[in-house]
Amino acid sequence: MKELYHESALKSSKVITNTYSTSFSLGIKMLDSSIHDSIYAIYGFVRLADEIVDTFHDQDKKRLLNEFVEATNQAISREFSLNPILHSFQLTVNKYNIDQDLIDAFIKSMEYDLFKKDYDRAGFEEYVYGSAEVVGLMCLKVFCKGDESQYQKLVEPARKLGAAFQKINFLRDLKADFEEKGRSYFPKVDLENFTEKDKCAIEEEIERDFQAGYEGIKQLPSNARFGVYTAYIYYYALHKKIKTVEASRVLRERIRIPNIQKYYLLLRSFLFYKAGIL
Repeated sequence: MKELYHESALKSSKVITNTYSTSFSLGIKMLDSSIHDSIYAIYGFVRLADEIVDTFHDQDKKRLLNEFVEATNQAISREFSLNPILHSFQLTVNKYNIDQDLIDAFIKSMEYDLFKKDYDRAGFEEYVYGSAEVVGLMCLKVFCKGDESQYQKLVEPARKLGAAFQKINFLRDLKADFEEKGRSYFPKVDLENFTEKDKCAIEEEIERDFQAGYEGIKQLPSNARFGVYTAYIYYYALHKKIKTVEASRVLRERIRIPNIQKYYLLLRSFLFYKAGIL
């Protein structure tokens, strides 16, 4: 019966992923099926923490996050939790020896979202590392399946790719973050006077991150290469679309890639991958 609970917990994380993220779910489907459950488990964990700090406004968020952290640590040490999302996460953490430092860095960034409204350069880099880069590194642990030398070789490009994805998210969600949550992530950028120069500087930084991240994708294990490449293609398309939009419009609306275009990008990615254009 224990296996039945494991299976049910992992399915819960899959439901969370499919409900909250079309693009991430699509990317996971392109990974080797042997690692689907573990990547769903990581996303489920990340999603719950993000919901605590961004959504449950009628609750004591600080208390909820503290309880969540305590429950997470207990789940990992006990190798069990009655919370199915945390149970599936601990299965992945313990199976692939995901470093506690990565989990702690992620939680620290979530804590920042409870009170921190703007960032200097050092704080911005710390936040991006904890909110995005470490999530990529958790997934990389799964991709490498215990091959530590391979993991270490890919750490830096994985971090760059995670940073690129997060910075694109910041640009896409600029209006909601600033107007609804009062947050301004980009350092030395006055969103009351967001200029084309500001936007171009951010986009140039993202482009450098993408280039470094792409070099890592080419070296990924075969179980993950196409799935990560698919996510890269989607985010790079979003990056290019945002580049065509004036700064004032980025502040007014959320720039998106329609679902039909996502499926086109998936097909194009598959053809490129099969043709060895990667």
